[in-house]
Formats: sequence, structure tokens, C-alpha cells
Amino acid sequence: AHHESIPDKHTSNGEDVSPPLEWTGVPDGTQSFAVVCHDPDAPLVDGFTHWVAYGIDGTAEGLPEGVTDIVHGPNDMGNQGYNGPAPPPGHGSHHYYFWVYALREDPELDPGLSRRELLDAIEDLVIEQARFVGTYKNE
Repeated sequence: AHHESIPDKHTSNGEDVSPPLEWTGVPDGTQSFAVVCHDPDAPLVDGFTHWVAYGIDGTAEGLPEGVTDIVHGPNDMGNQGYNGPAPPPGHGSHHYYFWVYALREDPELDPGLSRRELLDAIEDLVIEQARFVGTYKNE
């Protein structure tokens, strides 16, 4: 649930698979979606990106757990795809923002865009954006 702890299954302490996401109220004219998971609480200047996904069909109502058949960019662990929460032990609870961007067109972007590159590429195409926030901490 929003602002509740992300299950271990979806973290580095578990299976490290992407969580299932669902959305409703898709704006008219949506042709594609992009999803980003970002931890602004990470002790880095720009936080830590856990997931960059795009090229998601505009008729989608979410993403299944462990989704692989979408376009991925690198996360800050250097991997293409999802890597879940892994805050430093004793660093307290971190907030993980799952951003969903509804786009007015499918820009057919090349794989491998970083979070910043993706956001720059879609900035003028975003019809609406929504976010879900999960939390996680390592004891």
C-alpha cells in the first residue's frame, strides 16, 4: 500500500523482482507509458535510481511482477531492469517513488536510456504523471 513497506520479495534481501503495478484513470490520448523507481533518500547527490522502464503500451493497466518484455534503461547498479531497495544498514527508512508517466505518443526510444535521458526525451510528451511511494529499511 502507498507509504507502506515494500515486501522483501521485491528487495535485494529477497528475490529482487519488480513488484506488480496497477493503474487506473488513464488519460485520453495515452499512447505509451514509462515507469521510473527512484530513491531520493540515498546518500548520493542525485539519489539512486532502481528502475527505468519504457515502451509500455498505452492500453496497459499495469505491469506484472517481474516484467521483462518492456524496454529497460540502466539503474544505478549498472543493470538493465529492476533492482530493488537496498539501503545501507542502519540508514533508516528510505522512500521509493514509483513514477508512472502517461505519454501522448510512443517515441520508440532506443533501449539503454538513463533516468535523466528518459525524462529529457519524454518531457514534452507527458500527459499526466502519478506516483506511488513505498518504504524500506535494512536493520
